[in-house]
Amino acid sequence: MFNLDVLFSIGNIVLFMAVLTRVSGLFASAPLFSTYPIPMQVKVWLAALIAFILFPIVQANTNFVTPTSVPALTLILVKEYFIGYAIGYCANILFVGVELGVNTFAIQMGLSADQALNPASGGQSPVITQAYTYLASMIFIITGAHQWLFSAIYNSFHSMPIGYTLSFSPELFGNILVVTGQIFSVGLGIAIPIFGVLFLTDVLLGFTSKMMPQMNIFMVSMPLKIYLGLLLSLMFMRPMAEYIAVLVEQFLTRIAAIF
Repeated sequence: MFNLDVLFSIGNIVLFMAVLTRVSGLFASAPLFSTYPIPMQVKVWLAALIAFILFPIVQANTNFVTPTSVPALTLILVKEYFIGYAIGYCANILFVGVELGVNTFAIQMGLSADQALNPASGGQSPVITQAYTYLASMIFIITGAHQWLFSAIYNSFHSMPIGYTLSFSPELFGNILVVTGQIFSVGLGIAIPIFGVLFLTDVLLGFTSKMMPQMNIFMVSMPLKIYLGLLLSLMFMRPMAEYIAVLVEQFLTRIAAIF
């Protein structure tokens, strides 16, 4: 029989609060969980369920000492929230890079005014950006990347155990900065195939306007670039999906190595 006095002791309650705080930090920044309009009640109960599953494992492998003051408890909870938030933040960099890259060639297409609410980011973005964001989200789910996130949060309890020790080494912050810098490489890899073709199209249209001054190049270039951009987007959809799948694996491998 379970001893309720031991199960609901102050130490176990504080330990569960710490586990729940780290999982909540993950949910606050991780892709899918933080970006899409999931009801807050669902997020809270899902985080509580995951914390409930992790709690006995963490309890059996920790030497956690219950804090004796409110400031000490606050310090521990802030540390736990930061660790969970950092894991989700590193994973979300991929989606930010994809959105940056698609926005780059969407502006080159002339779709900068085509703004709509993007539920994945909570801001305004071109419709074509939303299509690529949904593509990245589907690949994220198909590859089981959400399970990798839960695995990373589980492994973090071994590499960064709950307690007073702040194991935030310069190497950890350096690795997070390196992952953050991948925004531009991901965005460039997404944008360069279509952006390069559209740029060459602008150059050719410039030569055409010099050779045929009587021709209204502006009226021709706008629909031409939109049509060409959409056609290229369809043509590169499969290579883009394969490229994003490789990026997902690389990002998750790096996250597992960091945490």
